[in-house]
Amino acid sequence: MADAADYGNEQAEYLLDVALARRAPLPTGPSSTHCEECGVEIPQARREAAPACLTCIDCQTLLDKRDVGVRRG
Repeated sequence: MADAADYGNEQAEYLLDVALARRAPLPTGPSSTHCEECGVEIPQARREAAPACLTCIDCQTLLDKRDVGVRRG
């Protein structure tokens, strides 16, 4: 049987999903061939999977972590 904490976690997950779905649409257009942060070539697979990407996966991960910290802080 679910308790109040389980219900609260389900609600929080649902609200997060809704908030993420309402974010701006994914960018479109050509991707950069090289990362704007570090200059490393962005692999073709990333450019195809993430249209209009401007950074390599490593730099994007760091940027995402920094943005989350700013929103929480």
